[in-house]
Amino acid sequence: MDFPTPCPACGFENRVAFTESGVHDVTCAQCRARSCVFLRKQRFEVLFDLGTRALMDGYAREAVASFAAALERFFEFYVRAFTLQQAAGTERDFSAAQAALDGTWRHVASQSERQLGMFALAYLLREGREPEFLTPAGLGTDFRNRVIHRGALPTRAEVDAYAAGVFALIDRLLTELGEAAAHVELAQEGVFAAHLARLPDGVTAVFEEHPGMFRARRFAGAGPALSPVPKADLPAVKGVRGVNDARAFQQALFQQALAERGALLQAFKGSGR
Repeated sequence: MDFPTPCPACGFENRVAFTESGVHDVTCAQCRARSCVFLRKQRFEVLFDLGTRALMDGYAREAVASFAAALERFFEFYVRAFTLQQAAGTERDFSAAQAALDGTWRHVASQSERQLGMFALAYLLREGREPEFLTPAGLGTDFRNRVIHRGALPTRAEVDAYAAGVFALIDRLLTELGEAAAHVELAQEGVFAAHLARLPDGVTAVFEEHPGMFRARRFAGAGPALSPVPKADLPAVKGVRGVNDARAFQQALFQQALAERGALLQAFKGSGR
């Protein structure tokens, strides 16, 4: 998957493939000017937006895979945010704390269940309570496995429901993390700074933030709802009536986010594809 970025020299719209680091060295296809695009976006955000793009284009199975990967990478993001936040309260050097975290993560990098265990412990230590949402129903595990591992062909409604659950869970946990998320973003800025220092003369540095559903403001103050709540206590969601349970509210919130960000995401995808 790629994204459009205008050449800083001639304005030509180049298509650039995503990288995991967020650093993209670009040579303009029209004027051959060199630039480096630093994309301020976490991997879980990229994956979720790719899922949204697939969903809008009618690729249901591909959307499920991207949404599932986004949730896994968000759990990693949470662990990193918690660990670096804890280190920030000590006299430890940030780079040393990050190196220790990277070394520890390598032990579980290829094992999803162990990653989930690390997340569960991080949540307990940070919030002081059980992560009650870590159930097959809460994570949509059965649906995910049917689609990804057993080749089931999901309907659009099923994918919408799954995406809504993933969106609401990530949105809730991001809200709970608050400023702790900035520690992971600082780590990304460190990667950017190191690459920027190595850029040769004549290469223009470009910093971009692309539209993403988790970078939008809260929708009219509406927050996530993951457990059944009375209808009167649910925040109003624009254009939606009769929302009377948490699952329906998740769906409504996701659909509103999709509607509000859809135009920007279509531009992000590009009209020439």
